[in-house]
Amino acid sequence: MLDYSKGVNWGIIGVGNVCEVKSAPALYKATNSKLIGVMRRNGDLAKDFALRHHVPFWTNNANELIEDDRINAIYIATPPDTHEYYTNLVAKSGKAVYVEKPMARNVKECQNMMEVCKSNLVPLFVAYYRRYLPLFLEVKNIIDSEMIGTVRFVDIAVHKTIEPEIVWASKEQINWRVNPEISGGGYFIDLASHQLDMLDFLLGPIINANGFCSNQGKIYATEDQVLGVFEFENGVAGKGSWVFNLAENCNHEITTIYGSNGKVSFTFFDDFHILLEINGKEPRRMDYMMPEHVQKPLVESIIADLMGGEKCNSTGESAIRTSLVVDKIMGR
Repeated sequence: MLDYSKGVNWGIIGVGNVCEVKSAPALYKATNSKLIGVMRRNGDLAKDFALRHHVPFWTNNANELIEDDRINAIYIATPPDTHEYYTNLVAKSGKAVYVEKPMARNVKECQNMMEVCKSNLVPLFVAYYRRYLPLFLEVKNIIDSEMIGTVRFVDIAVHKTIEPEIVWASKEQINWRVNPEISGGGYFIDLASHQLDMLDFLLGPIINANGFCSNQGKIYATEDQVLGVFEFENGVAGKGSWVFNLAENCNHEITTIYGSNGKVSFTFFDDFHILLEINGKEPRRMDYMMPEHVQKPLVESIIADLMGGEKCNSTGESAIRTSLVVDKIMGR
């Protein structure tokens, strides 16, 4: 394994929209961290990104970035269809891997990523950044301190409309998130992976899962409705509905964890808040602002881990559990 005692020098493969605010600034604003180089297949766009973010090196060739001796860690920010491919290249170079979520299109690809990283003795981290954000850490504190008693049941609801700006990248091009060859599925994989990973963090591993999915709207090739049930290792039960074909007045997103003495509800994607309802007490709402660079707390944890400090908890080992649950709910 490379020496990270003097810090982490990053390269990014795939500097698209996710890198503009969410992630790339975290790599050069975090302590003991530098962003050395960026890659995108369109060299003009890679150059433009590098100039705007003051990155010293850009290229349209992933191998050139990976082989750069100044770089000791690679962030793979491409869509899921290339996560396995690039992880294989990076791991064989001996450099740490940080990959966007979902980890890959299916469990088999995740397993291959785990194996190549293990055989080359490189760490693998996955961008489930909510594990380090204050809203979700407070939910964990509520659960761990038994404010709602013993946890019994979880209910996830993500109900959305079929909106053109969501489905289409442009009038001519469909969004890659609903292209199964690229994403592995539809918005269920893209959004539910965040929620299922967070429940793994809050309550422990899910050991059983099943579900039903369908394409009712038929405006794209992937499922637009998924219903799932699942069971945690500790005996807690759960269900979820992820529906992307409803009327505008049906827009609704909330996750609720029920306990023997109350419940806690919280959001993932907008109107960021926690609602704590304890038996016999007035409900308490806590509102949150997301950090400007939402991946920065996770990035800081990765850096600390690489430099020999506290271990990061968003790894290939945790992310593959989420991919397995996704596959089971989708019946594959």
